Amino acid sequence: MLTQSGHYDLLLLGGHVVDPRNGIDGRRDIAIQGGRIVAVGENLQRSHATEVLDVSKLIVAPGLIDIHTHIYHKATFYGVDPDLIAARSVVATMVDAGSAGAGNFAGLRDFIFARSPFRLLAYLNISYPGIFAFDRDFVVGEAAIRELLSIDRCVEVAAENRDVIVGVKVRLGSNTSGSVGLEALDRAVSAAERLSLPVMSHIGRPPPSYAELLARLRRGDILTHCYRPQPNAPVDDQGRILDALLEARERGVLFDIGHGMGAFGFRSAEQALAAGFAPDIISSDVHSMSVNGPAYDLLHAMSKLLSCGLAAKDVVSMATDAPARALGRADLGHLSVGALADISLIEPMEASYPFVDVTGAERKGKVLLRPHGLLLSGRFMPAPARQWEAEYYRQ
Repeated sequence: MLTQSGHYDLLLLGGHVVDPRNGIDGRRDIAIQGGRIVAVGENLQRSHATEVLDVSKLIVAPGLIDIHTHIYHKATFYGVDPDLIAARSVVATMVDAGSAGAGNFAGLRDFIFARSPFRLLAYLNISYPGIFAFDRDFVVGEAAIRELLSIDRCVEVAAENRDVIVGVKVRLGSNTSGSVGLEALDRAVSAAERLSLPVMSHIGRPPPSYAELLARLRRGDILTHCYRPQPNAPVDDQGRILDALLEARERGVLFDIGHGMGAFGFRSAEQALAAGFAPDIISSDVHSMSVNGPAYDLLHAMSKLLSCGLAAKDVVSMATDAPARALGRADLGHLSVGALADISLIEPMEASYPFVDVTGAERKGKVLLRPHGLLLSGRFMPAPARQWEAEYYRQ
């Protein structure tokens, strides 16, 4: 297929295209014109292209989507620079997971979102000030203060910003919701129902328990940190998957990795996968205390899931098609003709890499997903080096 003028701005030649939405997992060329994909196929004509980029050694994927990040940079201790992280992990879309609430969302939108070349979206925290006091030395749980959990204010601000707000976030756990507990989730669900949006719920140390939290989630809601270590792991002491997870999945609840600094354990992941319980979504939960390890960023988290036995096509799906569907964004997460040319270029490199989880447990991975570059609406951005992996690049 050619454009009406018979011309391509750019031709990506011979890459291993992984496009789960369209059932593609093999060698294809992709032609781009005017910032959109105009052809996907084999042996497209090089002579029709102004520029040709040989991607034959790369995985060519829809623009990656990191559905759980914290990017309220410099306004909260938790926040990291979205432009730096997106570029180094070839992520086209980053979703802030509740850094801001109704009381300070305007700053996130005006000072972070409006200044970034990347697509930035957000879950609005049910707590009015968002995550306002999470530091290395202390935590004040924003969901533990009942007076801050205003359903009306959450609904009002979310309704005013429907172009970028994709759901309601709540953090449940002993140090985040405290004695308020499940009431914080109930309020988040009430706000989300009024907005016809999903909830993303964090699960931390109990209370509440994994089962208690899942019982309140609805179809399309997301449980993030699904492979956290004990306590509140997805498996029992014998490594059996909890019945509550199976029941929730049957209802349509979605399960997200949300790696972060305390929420991804190899033992939990391996036992859940052995029981046939794969995640729906892979995300990084990148923030100031996980950005320099153990999470680093989305591409690193995807590499860890490869080391747990998932196939490349599956980890790509969990970072493209699946989060796009969860966000209700039919325009994202695929490489269909007519779609925006948001494309992640990834180098799969054989390397005996020492992956480390949040407990300090180590696994040797056989494949490291290295960032090559990112196309945003057809504009190529080379990826900066990731220094913590640099020695393996030279192998």
